[in-house]
Amino acid sequence: MAKVGIFVGTMYGNSLLVAEEAQEILNAHGHNVVVFEDPTAADWDNNNGHYALVVTSTTGQGDLPDSIAPLFHYLRDTVGYQPDLHYGVIALGDSTYANFCGGGKQFDALLQEQGAQRIGDMLLIDASEDPEPESVSNPWVEHWATLLK
Repeated sequence: MAKVGIFVGTMYGNSLLVAEEAQEILNAHGHNVVVFEDPTAADWDNNNGHYALVVTSTTGQGDLPDSIAPLFHYLRDTVGYQPDLHYGVIALGDSTYANFCGGGKQFDALLQEQGAQRIGDMLLIDASEDPEPESVSNPWVEHWATLLK
């Protein structure tokens, strides 16, 4: 089955919880999964040729958390064109803020700009409506797992 790297951007731990639940679901589907809690450029590069799942929250200003921002900047400033990359995005946010799920949307826009191929739709999770994000992400991951080859 597929090898998947889950790249986590978290502030208060919700994204990590979602990522760990996703890892369990993907493993149950026979995929080989590694979670990168503080993802580095080397983690991304070592995952080259495999699937990437970005699970990130958003700061109040619509930015990425400090744990994943350096990876984003590396991809933007160094990596460039990634037409062979297949990825998914789970974005956590709060619709009471102006830039709802801005962190995940930024990541998706960058990867699209770099020619990467998103698998499935991006999942946007609203903390105002779903205080337990895994209740929304788990069904999405179940479906996403079936799209991997």
